[in-house]
Amino acid sequence: MARFRRRTCIILLLFILFICSIMMALKNLRPERAAFVDPFGIGLLPDFQQRTTQIKNKFSLQHGAKEDSFTRNNNLHTLRMNIKPLSISVQKLEEDLPPLNYNFHVFYYSWFGSPQFDGKYIHWNHPLLTHWDPKIASGYPNGRHSPPEDIGSSFYPELGPYSSRDPSVIEAHMRQMSSASIGVLALSWYPPGMADENGEPADGLVPTILDIAHKYKLKVTFHIEPYKDRDDRSMYNNVKYIIDRYGGHPAFYRHKINSGRTLPMFYVYDSYITIPEIWANLLTVSGSQSIRNTPYDSLFIGLLVEEKHKHEILRSGFDGMYTYFATNGFSYGSSHHNWPSLKAFCDTKNLIFIPSVGPGYVDTSIRPWNNHNTRNRVNGKYYETAFSAALLVRPEIISITSFNEWHEGTQIERAVPKKTGKATYLDYLPHKPNIYLELTQKWSEKYSKEKEQWLT
Repeated sequence: MARFRRRTCIILLLFILFICSIMMALKNLRPERAAFVDPFGIGLLPDFQQRTTQIKNKFSLQHGAKEDSFTRNNNLHTLRMNIKPLSISVQKLEEDLPPLNYNFHVFYYSWFGSPQFDGKYIHWNHPLLTHWDPKIASGYPNGRHSPPEDIGSSFYPELGPYSSRDPSVIEAHMRQMSSASIGVLALSWYPPGMADENGEPADGLVPTILDIAHKYKLKVTFHIEPYKDRDDRSMYNNVKYIIDRYGGHPAFYRHKINSGRTLPMFYVYDSYITIPEIWANLLTVSGSQSIRNTPYDSLFIGLLVEEKHKHEILRSGFDGMYTYFATNGFSYGSSHHNWPSLKAFCDTKNLIFIPSVGPGYVDTSIRPWNNHNTRNRVNGKYYETAFSAALLVRPEIISITSFNEWHEGTQIERAVPKKTGKATYLDYLPHKPNIYLELTQKWSEKYSKEKEQWLT
């Protein structure tokens, strides 16, 4: 009887040990990531995967002792913890912008208006310009565009026919420029109370543009338009006005020259329509209205269209030249193959050469007879060819024509497909609306890398 009891106890003990072994084995078989299962596909995002791995490691160190007691509700709570960083990561990604390149300048226009902000459409309702030859003019339509469906552009803006006075539009523009690594916008400027023949005075917008540009660390320079009676005296007064009024703003652009000084910079559009002798009064040390060695001394960049203009720019006392037009072959200055000789001329004369690149050109919405000057964008290849030509001459600055000159189809601003009863607009397909901003950022990065090699 005693032997039977001993045998029963041994069997019972062995059975208990067996059950304990089974339980331990089952416990060890629990999947290592059971409490941290990622939603399908989330792990494919490198940034998210890195962040969630860090969270899991931290969580494991703090709560390892309690890990085995998780219930299903705890697992769901942990899952929510893992998903949360994704939204933070995406938001951060949206806020991250590439470094700005202050050697990339883009021409910017603030002459647009809409009924909501201006009481009417301005510039979007641009008239069709008549050819100077009556015989040619008779073969083309005339009249004026009628927004919002019919605008004075061959492309249609993603923001619609907007007002340049709309702060949300200015904000969107500055963000787009910043996303493209553009560091400086060259603001089309007329003196107070003046405007182009299709626009209205816009100097009052400058403070807002400066404020929002500063928010994105952008700088603003001025592209002085050929206003009525522009000469040496009026230019002195207007440069003085700009510097006195806006020169103290942190977004006001100053360019560092070889001597170490930093000076304001002004692009002077259609500078060639004023004779060199008048400009020399302002821009040379001995001139009667000389701005040199005064508190308003600046860098003045003249527009070169014809080859002879390089000599006139030199005689005038300008500090450099730019080519503006985005039409390769349209003028001597805009022809890419002439840029090496122009750069060499500027180097020997201590002038700054600023080639102007553009994504294409089409102005037939306002000049229906000018189809021969259209330059197809070729899905971005035209733009990249221009950048490639510019980099070959190793320029100190590259200007971009333009951010939003919609009338001439040179804009890099976001555009969308649009079809109305009257027109089918051109677009950027098969690419996204921001393709030209992306290409600009690509070439900004390439320029920065190549410039490091130029300086070594």
